[in-house]
Amino acid sequence: MPLYSALPTEMVRALQAGGVDANGQVAEFSTSDGFSNPCRHCLQDIPQGHGMLILAHRPFARVHPYAETGPVFLCSDQCDRWQSVSNLPPILATSPEYLIKGYDAAERIVYGTGTVVPAITLSASIDAILENPAVAFVHIRSARNNCYQARADKG
Repeated sequence: MPLYSALPTEMVRALQAGGVDANGQVAEFSTSDGFSNPCRHCLQDIPQGHGMLILAHRPFARVHPYAETGPVFLCSDQCDRWQSVSNLPPILATSPEYLIKGYDAAERIVYGTGTVVPAITLSASIDAILENPAVAFVHIRSARNNCYQARADKG
């Protein structure tokens, strides 16, 4: 069973306090329109009219050729982190499809694991990728905009 995780609270609190993102910039403040603004910390849609941060995120421990950077949203106010659990976070059923890719322990893409899957088969597709002994974790991204959503690790 995979363990799903959101962005770490320590990182999110630093960004909410004005820290810099993966591009060395302070996050942009905006107001959620209530549509497709998922916070990558609580893994819930940011409600309409609530403040949100837009920033560049690179979900890797270090910079290297496979370390993709892309835009993500965070609640501008403190929120509770989605707990790492073996059930797919409900927010990952809100889009019709997702891009998933397996990575090895050195954070390199394991070729042949990248695929776009319908939301209905997301959990089973992640399970199948994690069965590969070379894969340490899977990134879940938006199929439309390539935005990082969450991570799945071997349980």
